[in-house]
Amino acid sequence: MVKVRKVGSRGTKSYVKDEGSQNWAGDSYRKIEQDKMMKTPKGETMHLGRGVRTTKAGNLPEPKDRLSTEGMTRITGRGTSSRKSKNKGS
Repeated sequence: MVKVRKVGSRGTKSYVKDEGSQNWAGDSYRKIEQDKMMKTPKGETMHLGRGVRTTKAGNLPEPKDRLSTEGMTRITGRGTSSRKSKNKGS
């Protein structure tokens, strides 16, 4: 748990809140989604692509590992600067 300063009410109030780990992006989110797919029954119908396509959960392929981009140039700062990537993949 980490104490984080949050801003609320259109920027007029600030408060301190205990924050746990953030699982909405990156490898932690990927793991949560894979665990959820493993629990889904294989005959379950899944709606894909804005709900216009359907398929069975058992027909979906296993997700591929993320490729490493370590050492590649990453553009930052509205395209005005760059740095080397540290992403080692999964």
